[in-house]
Amino acid sequence: MSKDVKTVMAILIENRRETTDQVQKVLTGWGCIIKTRLGIHDGVLDNCSDKGLLILELVGTKDQHEELKRKLNLFKGVKAEYMTLSIE
Repeated sequence: MSKDVKTVMAILIENRRETTDQVQKVLTGWGCIIKTRLGIHDGVLDNCSDKGLLILELVGTKDQHEELKRKLNLFKGVKAEYMTLSIE
């Protein structure tokens, strides 16, 4: 039986208005390893929150995941971490 491995990255963004363009540029550059993307933030329309959470399902290598995390963590107010899950 083959091992099904999933890698999930969470990205917490403190200042969405200030970092959105930069974060989006990095994610676009690494788009080939992003299988699923979910963006979560509080508020709507006139009451839009400046904090956000992105959840990514990643494919590719551990080195690619580490480099994506490193690039995202260079931005002030952005924290990225990932985990790999598998059922043996």
